[in-house]
Amino acid sequence: MSPDTAPDNGGEPGERPAGESLRRPLPESVRSRVIEYGSDVLGGLRMSQLPPALRRVAKFEPRRRARLAGPQIAAQLESDDDFRSQVAARVEQVWPELAEGLRQGVVPPAADPVAVAAAAYLIRPEGWSEIVERIHGELERQETAKEADEAAETIADLRRQLEEGRAEQREELARLRARLREQRSTIADLRRKIHAERQRAKEAVAGAEQAIAEAAELSSTTTNQVNAVEAENRRLRNRLAAAEGQVENARRAARAGRSADEARLRVLLDVLLDASHGLRRELALPTSIESPGDLVAGERHERSIGVPGQGLPDDDPGLIDQLLTLPRIHLLVDGYNVTKTGYGTLPLADQRSRLLASLEGLATRTKAEITCVFDGADVDAPPALSATRRVRLLFSEPGETADELIIRLVRAEPAGRPLAVVTSDKEIIAAVRREGARTVASAVLLRRLES
Repeated sequence: MSPDTAPDNGGEPGERPAGESLRRPLPESVRSRVIEYGSDVLGGLRMSQLPPALRRVAKFEPRRRARLAGPQIAAQLESDDDFRSQVAARVEQVWPELAEGLRQGVVPPAADPVAVAAAAYLIRPEGWSEIVERIHGELERQETAKEADEAAETIADLRRQLEEGRAEQREELARLRARLREQRSTIADLRRKIHAERQRAKEAVAGAEQAIAEAAELSSTTTNQVNAVEAENRRLRNRLAAAEGQVENARRAARAGRSADEARLRVLLDVLLDASHGLRRELALPTSIESPGDLVAGERHERSIGVPGQGLPDDDPGLIDQLLTLPRIHLLVDGYNVTKTGYGTLPLADQRSRLLASLEGLATRTKAEITCVFDGADVDAPPALSATRRVRLLFSEPGETADELIIRLVRAEPAGRPLAVVTSDKEIIAAVRREGARTVASAVLLRRLES
């Protein structure tokens, strides 16, 4: 059978029965099979038999021709009856039983539907379009069934995954609920502990506040007791000093009484003088003696000049000048009491230096004896005295205050010497006044030094 002719109902394959055509395109699988058949046939045709549109790919390997020129082969099979008849002849050679069954209208039940549809499209026996359409529908049903099976499998997988997810979710939910119960129990325990700790903290704060209040009260009580003891100590020291003064006064009174007795004895002996010169020598009486009346007048004179500047108050601006005019005046200065009144913000060493420099000038101008007393508790090593210094500088010894040293200096002075103490300390003022010394306020001396 020539490839250039086609049978007609058992005759040439090149003729197309009139009125038969496809209502829709070939299924993709059938179209791929038809292109595969056409690609195989291209390699065996002569150049004159090749369609002009396919000559360029005729020398390619069959799979490559199908891949690169598939649309052109399909279009040529649809439009070129000669080329299609040549491909149909090749199909009849390969599957003669299938071609014979198609011409008789019998489709082998075991044949591949794709191969049957491709052969029917190429050979085109009577009713080929119905065969292709029927196979098309069957392929669609198979595809639909396959898709339905795949969808069912997918749905089953999804349902299984959903059930697994639900089971995992239920397990996770149960685990989370158990953990939530544990957390709630832990939170409740922590709240109880926090409440207990808060109560303990409140009790501790209350106890600390009470302890602080008791400590403050105890400290205040202790401070008051210490101050009371120190005040009592100072009072006892002042009383001791006063007692010592009284003893000294008693001694002076005893001496004065003895002088009065001697005076009375002298009067008696004057009567007997002419009679008993030997008795005078034996008693070793002085050649001249004051009378008792002179002694009493002398004591009144001493008391009248013992306290200089009696007519002026302690804060009178002219008191210092009046006192410095007295002969042999001794001026005792309570150093820190004066410096802290005038320039207490300076360091202690600077306070001492400034006061001593001012007192040096005052002593140079007035020629008065000036003694400046400082507390030695804050001085490790008192500075050495200069030979040219006119002001006597004294520091209290360990265990002794400057107040005690000033009172001791006052008591060491002989009776009747003009003596003034510069201080604003009330205890020192009371103590030195009992000894007969004059007091001057610290501010009065500062004004005099600054003028």
